Amino acid sequence: MRIATRAIHAGQHPEAITGAIMTPVFQTSTYVQHGPGEHTGYEYSRTQNPTREALERNIADLESASHAFAFASGCAAAATVMHLFKAGDHIVCNDDVYGGTHRLFTQVMATHGLEFTFVDLGDVNALEGALRPNTKALWLETPSNPLLKIIDLKALSTKAHAHELVVICDNTFATPILQRPLELGCDIVVHSTTKYMGGHSDVIGGAACTNNDTHAKRLGFLRNSLGNVPGPWDAWLVLRGMKTLPLRMKAHCENASRIAAYLVEHKRIERVMYPGLKTHPGHAIAASQMSAFGGMITFILEGGLPQAERFLKSVKIFALAESLGGVESLIEHPALMTHASIPAHIRAQLGINDGLIRISVGIEDVNDLLEDLDQALSI
Repeated sequence: MRIATRAIHAGQHPEAITGAIMTPVFQTSTYVQHGPGEHTGYEYSRTQNPTREALERNIADLESASHAFAFASGCAAAATVMHLFKAGDHIVCNDDVYGGTHRLFTQVMATHGLEFTFVDLGDVNALEGALRPNTKALWLETPSNPLLKIIDLKALSTKAHAHELVVICDNTFATPILQRPLELGCDIVVHSTTKYMGGHSDVIGGAACTNNDTHAKRLGFLRNSLGNVPGPWDAWLVLRGMKTLPLRMKAHCENASRIAAYLVEHKRIERVMYPGLKTHPGHAIAASQMSAFGGMITFILEGGLPQAERFLKSVKIFALAESLGGVESLIEHPALMTHASIPAHIRAQLGINDGLIRISVGIEDVNDLLEDLDQALSI
C-alpha cells in the first residue's frame, strides 16, 4: 500500500468486541489477570496500553521501522535515546538544532557525563574532525531548526557506520511523509509528535523508531523504567492526526513554496532560508532525500529587533507562538523564544540574530497568508 493509505490503515484493526473502526481510548492503569502472572499480554499501562500500541504500529509502518515507541514529549524521546549511552561517551551533533535539544544535551545530559560536540554537518567531511576515541553516536536534524540546514543522511550514515557510530535523526520537520531516515541509513529516528504528526496544536508527544532489535529492547526497558509514556488520550489524539498527515503535509508544502517565493522578492527581506529554493545551499540534497520541502520557512528581516518586534505584533492570521506543524500558521522569534536557552554567543555564531523570523506555514488559504505578511511588512 502507498503511504497515504498506510497513514489511515497501518497498524489499525476494528475493535474486537464492537467493531469500532477507530481504536478506542483504553483509559485504564491496570488489567485484570486470570491468575498470578496469567494475563493477556497487558499488566500495567506504563508498560503496555492498546491505544499507545496502535499509534506505535502506525508510526513504525510509515517510518519503515520494525519498532516504534511513543513518549510523553519529543524531549522525553530524545532523553530516553540518550540513555542508550553512558558517562564518558561522546556524541557529535549538528550545530543547528532545536533549542530544547541543545538545552537537554548541554545542561542535563552533560551533567551526567555525556560529552557533546556541535559541528556544521552540512559539510559531510566535518564529521572526521569531530571524532574522538570515545565517540559513540551521531545526532542529526534535517531540515534543522531554525536555520533549515540540510544534511546528507546517506553520506553521513555511511561515514558514521565506518566508525561504528549509532546514527540518530530528528525527523520532526520532514515527517515520514517527506523523508524516511531509516531508509537512508540512520539507526534511530526521533520525533516530536506534538508537531506535524499530531497536527492540531492540542497534544504533546514524542516517538522513537528503529530497525535494530538491540536498540529496541533497550529503549523499551528504558521507557518502562523512566516512565515517560504518553497517556492513552494523548496517544489517541496523535493517532487521529496521523490519518490526515499526508494531506496536511501536501498543503503545508504548497503554501510554504508560494510564501518563500514571495519573501525572496520582498525588498525588506535580507535572506530567505527554505530548502525548496534553488538558491538554498542544501537544495540538491533535499531534493534527493525528501519528496517535498516542508512547511517551515526562516528569513531575516532588515532593521534588527525593533523592526522584527513591530512586524511580529502586526500579523493578524499568523499567531505569535512557539511550536510548529499545526493546521494554523505560527510565527516566532527564535532568539527570544524557541532558542533563547542557547547562549547568546552561540546564537551569534550560528546566525540566529535579532532579525531572524521563523514561520510554520499552516494550511489556510495561501492568499490570505500572503496578504497578512504583506500588510505586516508594510507597517
